[in-house]
Amino acid sequence: MQSQYSERIHNLLVNGPSVGDLLELCEENYRCLHSLVPQLKRLQGKHCSSRPDHQDLHLTILEQTPYTTLLRLTYEFPHADGGLLDPDVLLRVYHDARQVEVEDLRQQNLPTRRLYEAPGLMNKWRLNLFVAKWLAFCVRQGHLFVDDVAALRQPACDLS
Repeated sequence: MQSQYSERIHNLLVNGPSVGDLLELCEENYRCLHSLVPQLKRLQGKHCSSRPDHQDLHLTILEQTPYTTLLRLTYEFPHADGGLLDPDVLLRVYHDARQVEVEDLRQQNLPTRRLYEAPGLMNKWRLNLFVAKWLAFCVRQGHLFVDDVAALRQPACDLS
């Protein structure tokens, strides 16, 4: 008997994602981002999370309003022309709706944008799915951005 999860994945692969599926993924991204940055609404400027034997994760708060936050999350690799940012994601966080929208994603290894494909639901799904996997990976590595250590919480995203 096929599990409920694998049946859902099969349906997504065969039928493609729906708008509701995309919204659920944006909610999952919010939960994972909240695990990485539980005090997001309080942070300003640039921050770095360092973990032994892992790449440093860099967070830059670009804009902070009462209901949204615009941020950049990236790894910085040394490069002859300066630093190489990869992946480099621009995220808009909607605090009241508990959603994270991928505004831009630049990365070198996995195809998230296909040539000649109009921006649409499937492209947004691919971008958000990449970010979901990466955020969960960062949480599993133990990355954390806080300005008040006493307010730490357990991860809220699915780490499996």
